[in-house]
Amino acid sequence: MKKTLGVLCVWAALSSPTTAHAAVFYPESATLANGLQVVVIQNKLSPAAVQMVWYKVGAADDPQGRGGLAHFFEHMMFKGTAALPDGAYSEQIAAQGGDDNAFTSHDYTSYHEIVAADRLPLVMQMEADRMRGLILDDEKASSELSVVKSERQQRIDNHPQGLFGEKFRAALFPAHPYGRPVIGSKEDLDRLTPADARAFYQKHYAPQNAILVVSGNVEFADVLRLAAATFGRVEGNTAITDRAPIQQNTPSSRGASDRIEMQDARVTQPMVMASVPAPSLNTNLRRSYALEVLAEILGGGEVGLLYRHFVTDQKIASSASVSYDPTARGPSSFSWSAVPSASTETRALEKQIKEWLAQKASTGIDAATVARAKQRLQDAAIFARDRLAAPAQIVGEALAVGIPLNELESWPQRIHSVTAAEVNAAFRDVMKSQGWVTGILEPAK
Repeated sequence: MKKTLGVLCVWAALSSPTTAHAAVFYPESATLANGLQVVVIQNKLSPAAVQMVWYKVGAADDPQGRGGLAHFFEHMMFKGTAALPDGAYSEQIAAQGGDDNAFTSHDYTSYHEIVAADRLPLVMQMEADRMRGLILDDEKASSELSVVKSERQQRIDNHPQGLFGEKFRAALFPAHPYGRPVIGSKEDLDRLTPADARAFYQKHYAPQNAILVVSGNVEFADVLRLAAATFGRVEGNTAITDRAPIQQNTPSSRGASDRIEMQDARVTQPMVMASVPAPSLNTNLRRSYALEVLAEILGGGEVGLLYRHFVTDQKIASSASVSYDPTARGPSSFSWSAVPSASTETRALEKQIKEWLAQKASTGIDAATVARAKQRLQDAAIFARDRLAAPAQIVGEALAVGIPLNELESWPQRIHSVTAAEVNAAFRDVMKSQGWVTGILEPAK
């Protein structure tokens, strides 16, 4: 292909590629002259490729009183440019046999496509086109805002699990950006305007605020050339500055809202859950790794101690799980949930689980159990490497919240180095925390 002078200039201005320490995904990374980070994870097991563009802006960055703006703008990214009219983006990808979608979290917004690897030039061109070239007229924005409001109505307001989850998170993270609903409250959505969407786009959507991750049957040099010829032509936004540190959670401000109980006639199966704010990789690196191991010990599927005790052995719950996600800009949370069996009362199950967890934390977890959990986690990393989309998802999410590639690639060694003493210290600290929130969702009586 004949290169234009502009493309050659961009290519010459690329920073030197760096390969992260080989451990999990073996990513290769470089930064274009306009600030876009490009990461490639090669996987020759499939003829396909996954492209993900991650913008370092999410619901936690929504202006006060304008909750839901990041998610609203995710919708707007499909409304068309001068080159591609409204709806043509997804139509083009579908015509190639591909798939596309997007999602917004508190910390980031991501757009992704799965296509045959030889169709990557097309999706890269289209994604670069809408990075700064959207046409955001009032009519389109107002129409899409109505769609978002309808989405909220269906997913939250008319859905007891959605309402319960929204109330629960607000109690877990009071007066904190993580406590706001990603989709926005009804009141905030009513305040949003087309002008808000345009200002948000100009402020946050630019190469130096984005990460391009490509995973699949591709070569690093080829992806980098394509990126330079497409995204490399997109003008940066010099007004973008580093994100402000996200505030820490303050459980002491919670007051009496540490318990959420909700009854609804539409609920067919009761459930109980409890969560406590916990460190993330960004707030306490070493403790975060210990919490990952602890979550695997307690909640690692059917081999998890919580499931084995309450579902398999005692048969007083039909399901039981533990979750912990270390990837966040600010604090994370450590959680457990359970569904009582038909013969068990929800509050009785809650009491027994809390007593059992307190006893386990007191007696401690033995070194052999810790070692088995660490091995399961390391095995899971190997399997994730061979999947098509998982590497792009994991790497992009980590980079979007500020976790560097070398830390991500050191994950197996970090997990391997976690000791039983560290796991038990994390367990005791979690259980004695004053920040626990408990929630019960059950049918109306």
